[in-house]
Amino acid sequence: MVHVNDPEVIRRLLNTRGRWAVVGLSENRARTAHSIAKYLQGELGMEIVPIHPKAQRVHGATGYATLADVPGPIDVVDVFVRSELAGDVVDQAIAVGAKAVWLQLGVVDEAAADRARAAGLEVVMDTCPAMEAPRLTT
Repeated sequence: MVHVNDPEVIRRLLNTRGRWAVVGLSENRARTAHSIAKYLQGELGMEIVPIHPKAQRVHGATGYATLADVPGPIDVVDVFVRSELAGDVVDQAIAVGAKAVWLQLGVVDEAAADRARAAGLEVVMDTCPAMEAPRLTT
């Protein structure tokens, strides 16, 4: 089945304060994850949790090497990795009990999206919060 993003799911995720684990977020300002995490934190009021093998502190938030290392609940796992790596991240999101996965613009893995939905997670794929928020936030 081809995934179609539900505007109501996007609206709810962007309008509900939550804890977003941003996979692929590092101190590298040239990477899109850096600016989108700042947007999530500053404009949308989300708590961000950087997830990167280097476990760097980014935008004042403590970083972790993996999703399994993060203490406490995760609302949304925001995926900034190549499509071929996204499935593993989605499986980790399922394993840690995340409520949703958001695969960024250009990140598509239909099988991973199916697994996430089957596990009860909400799924957004191939779009960006900074593109969606101007039309869907209150």
